Amino acid sequence: MGIAQRARDAGCVHHRFFANEAGGEVLVVDEWPDAASFMRFFESSPDIGEMMGEAGVTEQPRPEFWRELDTPDKF
Repeated sequence: MGIAQRARDAGCVHHRFFANEAGGEVLVVDEWPDAASFMRFFESSPDIGEMMGEAGVTEQPRPEFWRELDTPDKF
């Protein structure tokens, strides 16, 4: 089973890649029900690190956890 399917099975809601205009940096944005779900998945998936290395990633990923704000101008 691939990483994406395992992420879905573990609760991932959305998974997207973004690149800056120069193309030298990539941002991965996932939506998970909570930080603990993501961390369980990430820590049990050593193949993610292998895949990142093959893609040329040289730094350890730094997961950040954000929460959605319910604002009146949301659309």
